[in-house]
Amino acid sequence: MSPQLALKRLSNKNRAKISVSFFKTGPGQYGEGDIFMGVSVPETRRVAKQFSKLSLLEVKKLLQSKIHEERLLALLILVEQFNHGGSQTRTKIFNFYQQNIKQVNNWDLVDLSADKIVGAYLLDKPKDWLDVLAKSKNLWERRIAIVSTFYFIKQNKFDKTFALAEILLNDTHDLIHKAVGWMLREIGKRNELVLEKFLNKHYQQMPRTMLRYAIERLEENKRLAYLKNNI
Repeated sequence: MSPQLALKRLSNKNRAKISVSFFKTGPGQYGEGDIFMGVSVPETRRVAKQFSKLSLLEVKKLLQSKIHEERLLALLILVEQFNHGGSQTRTKIFNFYQQNIKQVNNWDLVDLSADKIVGAYLLDKPKDWLDVLAKSKNLWERRIAIVSTFYFIKQNKFDKTFALAEILLNDTHDLIHKAVGWMLREIGKRNELVLEKFLNKHYQQMPRTMLRYAIERLEENKRLAYLKNNI
């Protein structure tokens, strides 16, 4: 059985209709034209484990699909291979991800792969590429940049997240506001003092959504003070 057929057997028309709306696939929206089969993420993960040894050539076919779940399946297979591979395999998968980054083109595709491949690979390496992505005109490349740092955050390394957050501070898209705020909140879970140091410097000009996400876990009086003075 092919991975495409395995997914097709799990398709659900009602779920697909919901996804079309949820992922903003209408004209001019960020997911314009995306096609959904209606397969859940847990189901797609199970298929990814089933086809975890798929060749990169076959993974590329999935990643180039117009069907959202097939692209997600490709990325989850890459994560499986990266997690279980040696240094050569990880380098190959990171390079493959770089070369096919245009196909990582919706927020769930980014969020389920970027930190696990890009972040994990770059942890002990130069991270200049993330600055390039953060300055890209492409929404998804900017989101990949900041979400990749989630892996660093889990290792209690916050500097790159703060640096990219400063680059993205004036971004106009709410999906970037949410992603940056999410990463800042994750830093705050681990070290509230360093988060507050960053907020005290930047909160007045931070987009409201970014700030709300970042301060979500702070004490109420601190949250209210930040919001009151946010312009």
